[in-house]
Amino acid sequence: VSGRTKMADSVFATGIPHMGIGGGPKGHNTFIRRLHAVMGVSAGLRRWGVASLDLAYVAAGRYDGFWEQGLQPWDVAAGVIIVKEAGGFVSDLQGRDFKLNSPVVVASNAGIQNAFAKTLREADKSEKQD
Repeated sequence: VSGRTKMADSVFATGIPHMGIGGGPKGHNTFIRRLHAVMGVSAGLRRWGVASLDLAYVAAGRYDGFWEQGLQPWDVAAGVIIVKEAGGFVSDLQGRDFKLNSPVVVASNAGIQNAFAKTLREADKSEKQD
């Protein structure tokens, strides 16, 4: 995984949730808020549309972090193992160890994992205030 410790220097990847799987219009609004939050504190964002590849790129240090919601276990299982074996961290949105049934996957390195997950959670709080 990368050794970056500042989100401002980091490049992140994500996937855009499908309407049916990602929670419909409400899920898209949540995604847009999270996207906006990460864009505001990072060096950039990328989207391949393949969660397993995005996770492998986190493990290889090409991306500094990845998040997505509404994935199936087969979308992330191999990638989660690869990130962990490379020394990275994979959690749910609350920072707990990622489980295959977690609604959101958050992966990065030790230097930014907590700040990354917090940024995503804060975006969710702003949704509740609107």
